[in-house]
Formats: sequence, structure tokens, C-alpha cells
Amino acid sequence: MKAPFDRPDIEKLIGAMTLKEKVGQLTMLSGELVQTGPASAPVTSDAIKNGEVGSLLNLVGPDRIRDAQRQAVEGSRLKIPLLFSLDVLFGLRTIFPIPLGESAAFDPALWEATARVAAQECAVEGIDLTFAPMIDIARDPRWGRTLEGPGEDPLVGRRVAQAKVRGYQMTDLAAPTAIAATAKHLAGYGAVRAGREYASVDMSERLLHEVYLPPFKAAVEAGVACIMPAFIDLNGTPMSIHTRLLRRLVRERWGFEGVMVSDWSSVAELLVHGVAADLAEAAALALNAGVDIDMMGKGAYFDGLPEALDRGLVTMTTIDESVRRVLLLKLRLGLFDNPYRRCGSPEAVAAVRVQTARRALAREAARKSIVLPTNLENTLPLKKSLRSLAIIGPFGDLAGGTSGPDAVQRIATFVDQVKAAFPKAAISVAAGSEVERLSATGLEVARQDARRSEVLLLCLGETMEMAGEASSRDYPGIPEPQQDLARALLGTGKPVVVLLFSGRPLILPSWLAERAKAILAVWHPGCEAAGAIVDVLSGSHNPDGRLSMSWPADVGQIPIFFAERPTGRPRLENEHFSSKYLDVPNEPRFSFGHGLSYTTFLLTNPRATKWTIAPGETTEILVDIKNTGAMAGESTVFLFIRDVVSSITRPSLELKDFTKVALAPGETKTVRFILSTDQLCFLGPDLEPLLEPGAFNIYVGPSASPDRLQMLALRVRPASIETAQNRA
Repeated sequence: MKAPFDRPDIEKLIGAMTLKEKVGQLTMLSGELVQTGPASAPVTSDAIKNGEVGSLLNLVGPDRIRDAQRQAVEGSRLKIPLLFSLDVLFGLRTIFPIPLGESAAFDPALWEATARVAAQECAVEGIDLTFAPMIDIARDPRWGRTLEGPGEDPLVGRRVAQAKVRGYQMTDLAAPTAIAATAKHLAGYGAVRAGREYASVDMSERLLHEVYLPPFKAAVEAGVACIMPAFIDLNGTPMSIHTRLLRRLVRERWGFEGVMVSDWSSVAELLVHGVAADLAEAAALALNAGVDIDMMGKGAYFDGLPEALDRGLVTMTTIDESVRRVLLLKLRLGLFDNPYRRCGSPEAVAAVRVQTARRALAREAARKSIVLPTNLENTLPLKKSLRSLAIIGPFGDLAGGTSGPDAVQRIATFVDQVKAAFPKAAISVAAGSEVERLSATGLEVARQDARRSEVLLLCLGETMEMAGEASSRDYPGIPEPQQDLARALLGTGKPVVVLLFSGRPLILPSWLAERAKAILAVWHPGCEAAGAIVDVLSGSHNPDGRLSMSWPADVGQIPIFFAERPTGRPRLENEHFSSKYLDVPNEPRFSFGHGLSYTTFLLTNPRATKWTIAPGETTEILVDIKNTGAMAGESTVFLFIRDVVSSITRPSLELKDFTKVALAPGETKTVRFILSTDQLCFLGPDLEPLLEPGAFNIYVGPSASPDRLQMLALRVRPASIETAQNRA
């Protein structure tokens, strides 16, 4: 079928549109199937036919979407197709681990694969665009949306952004199983004050450009179709109207040509921020800053822009620019060619027909996300000869996700998986406690089960509802009733293995971290939680997840991260006037990159192919790694740098690369990193990349913990006069 419109005809289409139809294209309303924000008005058939809405969110299902689309392309004057969007952060039908958990896999191929499956499932259900990936760097686990992001480091955020954009969009947005991705939330949202949702953000320009913006630049470089500014104000300017960042930086300097969509009602909320007196002012400020689509803005664009035009607050040229970007996105998505292309096309249906393959990927993603922070006396993996095992704690509630079976069914599935892995073991199940309420009767039942069992599998943590948007916690720890349960079980003297469910790093009581025989951080692992957890418990999968966020020992350490700048008075045990706490250590409970294995790895002989390099050159950093244990395993190796002397203080450690290597028992391999002088640059006083000659310490190791790193020295020599002249 020939496309009714091609790129040149977009201009004719804009010329034919009334102002009402133009602002309609810039309006996104909710289909009301899924509630993701405050209550809103319903979308009517007349609104679609009259061109008053250009896109819908939260409407799912090919029949419903086909019906709504038909009203637009058959019932409206200009027959412009609707765009359908949905939050699909970790799967639609196949639920993968939460993004923070998945980031612990340190596996870009896996990140891309899970996005690819999510896109295929969206394409079957009629979804054209997802509001993902969420690539906000987070260093404060009090913030609930830590759950949705890549952790604390900008390099990890960049690689997640690139992998997810590739997975969602492929190389052609018009492909039947491709959907548009949205990089959100630009920028600094993860640094809200005290971790409190929607609060203000105050940070230096250096911190913003070095830590919080790089993942978004990587998304733009990967071709992301859409960007969503954050709700928050940044240094006093709400991101929805931050012209300097949205228009000057992202559009003009980075070259982003796609669509910017507001977050839910954030344009209307400019009135509450106190920067706009009415909807017309709010709409003008947002549109002039570069925000193309107003999501659920209480009529901010549809009602406010015509008034703003009359008052001279916006120009028709600016309105047309945004309309053009929206129409071009629809064109790129193939919607003018076939408006129903994602309503169950044969290609999309074929892609998701094999459910077993998608479930297998979900299981692989879940088990690769699981991290083993502690394993005293090699308690894990559990022995196949195990005779009795008590599963204690509110597993059914903790393992719940956004959809799927109820708590009873989740427990039953988990028990079945445990029985299959440990056929000789008698299995008992007792909740012992609710998530946030202790039951005296339940506690006594749990004690009785514990006394009869060889090993206690204790399920602790927070539910999905305790993390995510609008779920900040002042003390992100294990709820007190569950702690009471843990104390009681540890008091039995039986070995306790903790399954820790969470959407963020949790502050663990010292007595639990020290007395539990093993702790598995399983996050919220998705639809294959039961099988993945048992795979790790039984040793059929050797855990290879590594923490993408530092875990604080106490709340007073927050925000905590490995890439701190050195102080002039570093911590000295015997020096009172040094940088330290009086009551807690400086170090986190668990460092970035931490994670144990059922085998052991030895890194030796770090070296470089060139020890001195000139600007524009590269060197290869090599290190040998040997599996010194008895089980095959996979290790993550990190490459950090330290600029020894620089004109601006640099962090003690900066992550520059990471890779994974699989090794059989006794096997040795050489890990190779290509390091360029571009990676040794930092942002100078003008926030432009600057390379300074001199010494650099290069560190390789399994985590950011200083005692696990091996160092070699590298030098960058000054550029020669000839090189400098050539560059000029």
C-alpha cells in the first residue's frame, strides 16, 4: 500500500491544518486502561475525530487500539493516525527483572535482548512508543525510582541507554516489531533533595554534565526517538521549560531531532512551581523550550497555546516546528503507510509465538541479575543431599510484580521448583510475618518449622509497591516486623540463607549481615523468579551478578558512591581531624561491583601494550584471570582510572570499561581493554573535554573496593607542536 504522505508532503499537511488540529497533534491523553498519574478526563470519540488529540497512552490491546485508530484515520478531516504509548520498563507480557536488578548483570547483550522482546510484545498489542529506558543516575537509595534505573555510574547508564534503544527501535522504526524508545527523565531526577520524590534538585554544572547527562547523550547518539524531561526543577528552573538544556544543549549541540514529550501533567504543574501565572504562560514556556507533546496537561497545550499565540507568547513557527517533529515520528514509525501495523501484524505475532523462548530469556535475565553479597562457610550452593528445608517469610508478597499470579500461586510455584532441585528434602512453608506486620501465631509456626529443618530459607525485603514512583523511604531498610522474624530464626542456631527482595540497595542491620550464612540479593526478578532463584540456590547457575550501586551501611552515609573526589584530609584512624564519621565507617556495606561466586578468580599480571601514549593514541590494558575454583563461572572485570595530578580535582576512581569473562575450572584467559586518550579526558573549566598530559593510575579488578584492585601506571605525553598544528 503506497503511503498517503511522504516527507515532502508533511509540509503540505501542516499547511492544511487548523490551529486546533495542530495543538491536537501536540496533545497526549490517557486511554485510562492503566492509571499512572492523577485522575484525568476520558478520551471521547468526538475528540479523536475532531483532531483534538494526537496520541494516547495507557490503551493496550490490538482491538481497542484498532478501534481508536479507525476513528482517527477514517473519521477525522485529515486522517492523521494516532500514536499509542505505554510505560514498558521491564516487559509487557513477559516480565523481566527490574532495571536496577538487570543492570547488575553488566551485560549489554542481555539488556538489548530483553528490550527486543518487550518491543515485540508491544507491537502485537498495538503500542508504538514506550516510555523507556529510564536512565537517571541514582546515588540515593531513599529515592523510590532507583528501581527503574541503571544505578550510580554514568558509564553503565550510557551502555544501558545504547542497548535499550537498539533493542526497542532496531535499525528501522517502521519495522513491524520496532517501537520508539523514550529516554527519561532528563536530567538530574535521581538527585532529588533527600531522596524525596518530585523534590527540587540543586547541583553544580560539573556534576550535571559529568554524571547525569552522559546517559542521555548516549541515547541521542544511539538514535533515540523521544526524550522526556523530568518533573523536577533543576537549580530553580523546571526541566519542562529548561531552554538552555532542552533546546540549546540537546537539540542544537547534540543534534537531537526527535520528539520531546512532557511527563504526566508537568506542563500544568508549572503553575504550582510558581513560574507561570496561567496555562497559556505554562504552555508557551514549555513549547518555547522544546517540549513538543503535552502529556495529560489539563488542557495546557490544547487550551493554552491558542491563547498564548493571541498574546504573542509563542509564534506559529514554533508550533509548526513541534507539529512537524510529531508527524515525522509517525512517518518514521510507518503509521501513515499502515496505521494498524502494530495491531497484531503477522510478523509481530510470529515473533512472540514461541513463549518458551521468551520465558527462558526472562529466567536467564533473572538469574544473571541475582547478586551474592555474602556466603559464609560456602553455605551456597545448597547440597543436593539436603533432607529438610523451611521456606519462611512473606515470599508471595515480596515476589509479586506488576502482573501475574497471586501470592498463593507464587509460593506454590516456588515450592515446586525447590522440590525439583532438592528431591530428597522435606519442604515446609511458613510466612512467619507479613511484610509490615508481625503475627505472633505466624512467628511461632515459623519457629516450629525452623526447629525441624536443616536449613532455613528466609525471605525478607520490600514489595514492588514500596519502591518505584512516589515511593521514597526515609530509611530504606527491612521493615521491623521482618527483622523480628529474622532475629527469632537466627536464635534457633540453624543456618539461615536470606533471599532479599528489593527495588533499591537496602540498609541491612549488622547482625543480619554478619550472622546469616548467606544473602542473595534477588531484587524483583520478574515472571521467572522462582526458577531463577532456585537455579542459584542449587548451583545449576553460578551467580555472576554484581552491584551497580553501593549499598550503604547506614542512612547517614547517603548519598554514597565510589567515584568520590579525594579530600585534603583523607580518613586516618589515629587522626581526629580527618574526613570520617565518629559512629559509622566511611565505606559502604557492599561496594559497587561487589558480588561473590561459587568459584574463585585470580587476576594477575596487569600490563599495557604502551606505557606512554600521545594525544589521539590508544593503548591496550591486559590482565590475566584464572578460575581457581572447582566450578565454571563468569567474572566481571572493571577498568578504572585515576588522573594523578590535574588542574581540577578528579574522582579517586572513574569507571572507563567493564567486561565479562567465562572460565572453566582451572582455565586462564587474558582480558583486554582498549584505552584511548579520549577516555582520559575530563571536562575543563568551560565544561569542554580537556586532556592534560601526565601520570594516570589504571586499576583493574572485580569491584570498586580498593583492596580488590590492581594498579599499573600510564603516562600521557604532551602533544607535539606538529600534532597540535595538525589538529588546529
